[in-house]
Amino acid sequence: MKKLYTYPPLAGGKLIKRYKRFLADVLLEDGSQATVFCPNSGSMMGLKDPGIPVLLSASDNPERKTRWTLEAVKPGRVWVGVNTHLTNTFAARAIEMGLLDGSPLKGFRVARAEVTVGNSRLDFLLSREKTRGKESCHLEIKSVTLRIDGKAMFPDAVTTRGAKHMRELLRIVKKGGRAGVLFLVQRADCECFAPASRIDPAYAQSLKRAKDAGVDVMVCGLRVRREGVYFEKLMPFKAT
Repeated sequence: MKKLYTYPPLAGGKLIKRYKRFLADVLLEDGSQATVFCPNSGSMMGLKDPGIPVLLSASDNPERKTRWTLEAVKPGRVWVGVNTHLTNTFAARAIEMGLLDGSPLKGFRVARAEVTVGNSRLDFLLSREKTRGKESCHLEIKSVTLRIDGKAMFPDAVTTRGAKHMRELLRIVKKGGRAGVLFLVQRADCECFAPASRIDPAYAQSLKRAKDAGVDVMVCGLRVRREGVYFEKLMPFKAT
């Protein structure tokens, strides 16, 4: 395993409840209770049961309304990373370290982040050297935390924005460009990845259309530990 990210010292606790999407109440190890920032816009299905162990990072910024940030939860035997603000950091480091060279992204490196294409903003523009100049690839990153029947699945809630990104990637490919989507599975207890078609059939269909048209679909499995996040493996994609 290769380390992608080192956490600052983390505090432990138990989840009391998550609410308003971006807030959660946590019972800290010292017995006190705190309201923490939850940087995850998804439903966090299966990750928000009362009493579930959590890991929190602390901020000394006096301008923040909450001191603590929810970084990971442990619904079973493994930690699951839930801080989606770090997802692109993990992806960029994996690409720059060459850890995705076993995928269609072989040789690509990050040229630019947050690239506007049409009416969407995609996460990365990649480039690689070719015999006759450079080749570019637009790449969208998705954070995956849902597990059903041993499979990592995305999304965990209906995502019109995600479907919009798939349509944009499809348009790039149809115009002769190259595009891809990278699903980062932030838990180490899944065998493969599949679209969550029962949760969001429209997204699953848009992903299928994009893949069939030539959009590269890749899945990267991560292992989350208290000290940091590690690249573990490339995972197979299973159509549903």
